[in-house]
Amino acid sequence: MDEVNEYIKALPIEVQKIANKIRTIIKNEAPDVVESISYGMPAYKTFGKPLVYFAAYKNHIGLYATPSGHEKFATILANYKEGKGSVQFPLDVAIPYELIQEIVAFRVKENIEKFKK
Repeated sequence: MDEVNEYIKALPIEVQKIANKIRTIIKNEAPDVVESISYGMPAYKTFGKPLVYFAAYKNHIGLYATPSGHEKFATILANYKEGKGSVQFPLDVAIPYELIQEIVAFRVKENIEKFKK
């Protein structure tokens, strides 16, 4: 958690606000989430398995919700630049927090179904 605090504090003020809001969304959707830094970015796990990651870049926020999280929302995410398990939300337009919340909620449900014993 301290690592994630440091990561966010190193960002420009406006980007810190975005990162903190995304972090809050993740923690609200997954209260038992384990937070760390992995691959140089904030990483979240439930049941010891990846849930989502996010990262701030110069011109965008990257959200990494594994391929399944992106496949489920493919139609909506087609409006953004994507990779196999990632999407880029440009910083010069409104960040789609409700969409991020829906993606995280989907991933939480998916991890519960796959890994909760």
